[in-house]
Amino acid sequence: MAHVHYLARANEAWAAIFALLTALVNAVALTTQHLASTRARLDLRGFPLWRYLLRQPLWYAGWLALFGSLVFQSLALHFGPLSQVQPLLVSELVMGLVIRQWWLRQRVAGAAWSSAAVTVAGLALFLTAASPRPGLASASSSRVQTTLVVVGIAIGFTWWFARRASPDRRAASFATITGVLWALEATFIKSTTDSLTHDGVVGAFAHWPIYAFALGGVAGLISEQAALHAGPLRVSQPLIVLVDPLASVLLGVWLFHERLRSTSLAVVLAVTGLCAMGVGVVAMTRFVSPTLLPTRDELSLPRIASDE
Repeated sequence: MAHVHYLARANEAWAAIFALLTALVNAVALTTQHLASTRARLDLRGFPLWRYLLRQPLWYAGWLALFGSLVFQSLALHFGPLSQVQPLLVSELVMGLVIRQWWLRQRVAGAAWSSAAVTVAGLALFLTAASPRPGLASASSSRVQTTLVVVGIAIGFTWWFARRASPDRRAASFATITGVLWALEATFIKSTTDSLTHDGVVGAFAHWPIYAFALGGVAGLISEQAALHAGPLRVSQPLIVLVDPLASVLLGVWLFHERLRSTSLAVVLAVTGLCAMGVGVVAMTRFVSPTLLPTRDELSLPRIASDE
C-alpha cells in the first residue's frame, strides 16, 4: 500500500515538472512566433502570410520550441491527469514576463509581477483544493464522438463570427478556438501516449488517437497563427492560456473520468482559485507592453541603419 502511495506521489511530481517545462517552452514558442507574425503587413492573409512566415528564422525557432513542448507535454500527460497538467500551463504567462525582462530586455512593471503572484497563488489554490486524481487511461469511443460533434459546432460558429469582427474581437475569437483545440489536442496526446505505451510505434498506427493527434495539432497551429496575426497579444495570449486548462478540466472529467475533490469547501476554494487565476492573468496582460519589442530607451542603443 505504501509503495502504491509513493508511486502515485512520484507520478504527480513528474507530471508537474514536465508540465512546467511545457509552459516554459510554450512561452518561448509564442514569443518567437508572435515576433515573426507581427512583422508581416496587416493586409496579408492566407497563403501570402504563410509564404512570408516561411522566410522568417524566428518562426522556425518557434516551431522547434513547439516540438520540445510536445515532448514535455506528452511526458506530463503520461504521468498525470489532464486536470492537473493543463492548469499548470497557465504559468506560461509568468514565464513570459521573465522572457520579456531578461531576454527581450523590456522593463516589466511591478504591477505585472504582482498580478503574476496572484495568478500563481490562484493556480496553487485550485490544484490544492481540487486535488485532481487520474481516471481511465483511454476514453470511450462514444464520448469522444460526442465531444467532437459538440466542439466542432462551437468552433464553426465562433470562426464564422470572427470573420466580420473587429481586430480585438477577431483575436479573442481565434484565441478561444485555439484554447479549446489545444485542450482537445491534450486528450489526443494522452490517448496517443497510452497507445504507444501498449502497442508500440507500429501498433499505434492501427488506432485512431495518433491520426486525431496529427489533425488536431495542425488545426491548433492554424488557429493560433490566426489569433496572433488578428490582434494584439494582450488579447490572444491570456485567452489561449486560460481557455485551454478550463476546457481540459472538463474534458478530463468527461472523457477520462478524472476525479476532483467535491466537498463544499473544496469546490468553493477551487472556484476561488480559478477566479483569482483569471483576474491575475487578465491584469498581468494589461500591465505589460502590447509589443514584445523593447524600446530604444530600454535598449540604451543609438539609432540603427534600419531606422534611416
